Amino acid sequence: MLKKKALRKIFVTTSSVFIILMLYFIPTTSKEKVLNANLELEYITGIGNNHIYLVNDYNYLVRSRILLDEKTIEGKIKKLLTNLTIQKTTKFPTGLHPTIPLDTKVKQITVEKNFVSINFSKELLRVQEDKEKKMIESIVHSVLDLEGLETLEIKVEGKILEKYPNSKEHLPLMYTKKFNLNEVFDIATYQKAQKVVIYYLEQIDDENYYVPVTKYVSDERDKVQIVVEELTSSYIYEPNLMSLAKEDVKLMNHEIDEDVLVLDFNKELLQDGQIKEEVLYTFALSCFDNYDINTISFRVEGKEQKLVQKKDLP
Repeated sequence: MLKKKALRKIFVTTSSVFIILMLYFIPTTSKEKVLNANLELEYITGIGNNHIYLVNDYNYLVRSRILLDEKTIEGKIKKLLTNLTIQKTTKFPTGLHPTIPLDTKVKQITVEKNFVSINFSKELLRVQEDKEKKMIESIVHSVLDLEGLETLEIKVEGKILEKYPNSKEHLPLMYTKKFNLNEVFDIATYQKAQKVVIYYLEQIDDENYYVPVTKYVSDERDKVQIVVEELTSSYIYEPNLMSLAKEDVKLMNHEIDEDVLVLDFNKELLQDGQIKEEVLYTFALSCFDNYDINTISFRVEGKEQKLVQKKDLP
């Protein structure tokens, strides 16, 4: 599967470079035509190094990649938000959709150290009630995924957005990366509930996408133990979400040494002598979201198999 994907990416990337060269040499009547063509190419190739959160057909936000080649942080944010805004013609893979209402404009972006304030036009308030939470979540996590940004403020026509436009439920005045994605409540009582983020796999047009689900569970175990159990207990979580980890995979031991999380599994973690890529990523993404770490050491019966750093994940 990995070989097939690698060949496909090489073919598509080569084709994209050819198309870009053709666009360069063919005269155009406006810069907008070139911009639209380039935006579409970014989603075809999937070669970007930054992340954007798009909503799928099941109303889950999906982590995807985007190419942000602007030189300033304000430029990168503007491009992210432009691509999160619904357009008259789609440029996304089938099954993935932007979240910000059509014709919404970004009036101002202010960045001060690790803080960013975004001022939208009033069209942002046109979002439908069943889509408003996903819209806010996608804005927050797409922007705060940019390196160096930690807090975010959302304004509409110069005023802080204090409530959802339709449900009127209160919103934070300031957002951080802890703002929940795809919430699911699986608890008997709120008193002992803890929040655990678990990444599942979704396959769209033969491409892998990773979907974070924020679960509230009545479970006092370490979060990594809950993550492993959830990803090995069932193949299908939702009609579109899955885990490829085998049911007989067990976490034998775990510990944190400074900013390194050491995970020691039984031999069932290996398939054909190695850790399956999709299994590695669902475990790693989940752990990085639940722990303040930068590196994970995957081991099998005490022997290190893979060292994964946060910056290297898809």
